[in-house]
Amino acid sequence: MPPIAISTVTTAREIGRAAWERLAPPGHPFLNADFLDILERHETAGPACGWQANHLIAKDCDGMVVGILPSYLKRNSHGDFIRDWSWAAAYEQLGKVYFPKLLSGLPHTPARGPRLLIGSGNDADGLRTSLIEAARHRVSANGLSSWHVALPADGDVDLLSSQGLLVSHDVQFHWRNRGFGDFDEFLGAFASARRRKVKAERRRIVDSGLRIEVRHGDEIDPAEWPALHQLYATTFDKFGNYAAFSPSCFAELAATLGRRMVVFIAREQATPVAISLCFRSDDTLYGRYWGTLGNYHSLHFELCFYQGIAYCLEHGLSTFEPGAGGEHKVARGFEPTLVRSCHWIEDERMRHLIGQHLARQKSAVLAYAEEAASHLPYRTEP
Repeated sequence: MPPIAISTVTTAREIGRAAWERLAPPGHPFLNADFLDILERHETAGPACGWQANHLIAKDCDGMVVGILPSYLKRNSHGDFIRDWSWAAAYEQLGKVYFPKLLSGLPHTPARGPRLLIGSGNDADGLRTSLIEAARHRVSANGLSSWHVALPADGDVDLLSSQGLLVSHDVQFHWRNRGFGDFDEFLGAFASARRRKVKAERRRIVDSGLRIEVRHGDEIDPAEWPALHQLYATTFDKFGNYAAFSPSCFAELAATLGRRMVVFIAREQATPVAISLCFRSDDTLYGRYWGTLGNYHSLHFELCFYQGIAYCLEHGLSTFEPGAGGEHKVARGFEPTLVRSCHWIEDERMRHLIGQHLARQKSAVLAYAEEAASHLPYRTEP
């Protein structure tokens, strides 16, 4: 492999739009020149909430960027979805320091996808290995406890595992278009009792008089975002969670990503009372943020699930990933889907202990996924 120089940059903007467009998946709503840059500049993924950009980039002998590993120094575990809270507690009990850690992934976004962004040249495998070695060196050279790769694509998992990283397993619930022509045809595949339940939930929204709008980011006036953001922030506050996004961050994401942002809004007369904010690629809808000021029966299911499925069917998307957690999604046609993250633990003893824990956890996760799949609402296997 020709000589490669690997360095770090402290903002996504420094990488350059041309490199993102050349190396990231085309049309991806999160892996692009804008998403991470906007989150970093608005402190949604900034030091104030425990994120410090440390993106690894590989350059060839001509200075061209040929590899990107989006990464952050993390001083907490908020918004990274690798579920390592107990690991940090174990470190503390043993008198060890867990934070900061190095995380490669997407801030506040539990979406599976490529993390080692490499072009399609003959040296792709060598470049990926070089980035992995550089990340591990960064951990040891800076006295960090660990390096985590959150929700990488399957091919990345295989390579990371072969390089000594531990693999953790989790379950998300994804909807897949199994050739359904429209929502009625999708619902027609349900067993009758389950079908009646969904129809009843949707009928409640019709009878409530609420009006549902489907709008893309570039169809929303920036002046609307404070009111829409309030719905999101109030719901986070209600459950004691941190609302990382600001109105201005949402507004800039909407204006910049345009049709890559999809927003479902429920209005009572002219007033917005609930919002479900999603992003999309060419084939997948990603559900992310929900919020409401009121208590409307079945509205969460309508905005966060049924409207998204209908959108996928109308726009030819094959997959809907509505976010982390929520086994109540199974009864509405979302299938349990295994997702994985990878972990380099610098301390050998802790690596052994966490490895044993993950081996036990894997069996439980696989059993849970199998049990959840037995409750899918379809008459037969979709």
